[in-house]
Amino acid sequence: YGHTSTSPDALPGAAVTQYNFLALIFGILLIVIIAAGNVLVCLSVYLEKALKTTTNYFIVSLAFADLMLAVLVLPLFVYAEFQGGVWSLDMMMCDGLMTMDVMLCTASIFNLCAISVDRFIAVSIPLNYNRKHVDYRQLILLSATWLLALAVASPVIFGINNVPNRDPSECKLEDNNYVVYSSVCSFFIPCPIMVLLYFGVFRGLQHWEEARKAKLRSSIEACRKLQHAAVATALPPLAGTIPGPLPMPLPRIIERDLAQSRLDDTDDDIQQEIPYPRQYRENSVPTVIFSQQQQKKRAKINTRERKAMRVLPVVVGCFLFCWTPFFVVHTMRAVCLTCNIPPPLMSTVTWLGYVNSALNPIIYTVFNTEFKKFFKKCFRSCC
Repeated sequence: YGHTSTSPDALPGAAVTQYNFLALIFGILLIVIIAAGNVLVCLSVYLEKALKTTTNYFIVSLAFADLMLAVLVLPLFVYAEFQGGVWSLDMMMCDGLMTMDVMLCTASIFNLCAISVDRFIAVSIPLNYNRKHVDYRQLILLSATWLLALAVASPVIFGINNVPNRDPSECKLEDNNYVVYSSVCSFFIPCPIMVLLYFGVFRGLQHWEEARKAKLRSSIEACRKLQHAAVATALPPLAGTIPGPLPMPLPRIIERDLAQSRLDDTDDDIQQEIPYPRQYRENSVPTVIFSQQQQKKRAKINTRERKAMRVLPVVVGCFLFCWTPFFVVHTMRAVCLTCNIPPPLMSTVTWLGYVNSALNPIIYTVFNTEFKKFFKKCFRSCC
């Protein structure tokens, strides 16, 4: 493919250069989908006040990595695939491509890992967690993801790819030791950490929900006891109340928790007409004032954050599904020099990895109501 020859026997073969038009069409579509989807994610967090949460700032960082992949890496990769996997450009450009590829892929994984660390902190020590604004710890996490990704990719910049007898028709990582090192740093170490942290997050969420519901039940029981005590003292009925036994109203903080509990059990788009029992809502008796400690604003995980947490495991699952085959095959090729890994397999697992960058915006649209609303708003204004 990449060589021309003056031999008469070789001329027909040299003239018939087989271009992969399927790879070109699929590649252009993939670039457009990745760019459009991730630009929408970034714009939605920038423009929509409801989406300005700490978790979503990490998602923007992830979307930025995917966007840069579509702009800086995929065009050259698609061009090489279009030419049948043959590299026809300068080798310095190849090294730049490899650097950006390693860095952006690593940044994606490290961003997902940073999100899992951030969620673990939010669930484990909620009193010290700032949900509305990015504080110094989250800035450190965001900066560390990109600096570490650059550190993993930096050996390519400093010439580790410049090996003797390098094949100019092939663009790849040449040093097998570096292939193993980068795969371990980029994938095989952070992914188990991520999975363990998410396991801790969901264990914490489960315990938090159980404790919240138990506290709500005990608070309602306390109100019922107060109601019976009020009835026992034979208070005269007040004008405007419902007939029959006089129910005591729920304290406001319990009303909010009960309303929240019921809303959590329904779909996002369904609004509850009566957030707590009717007899409490219609009663005109003033709210019972509990102790100062009960009235204090408590650190808790709000509904929007819990919904965001439901999205993130799907993002991680898709990432693992898309990138695990690539790293396994890539590492196997570096470790087992006698193994014959066919080029179509290598090409397929690489494409599968890049497809992941197009999936994240789709996942947000399907699983996150706030993103869905913004995306619908954008499509309506465009159409």
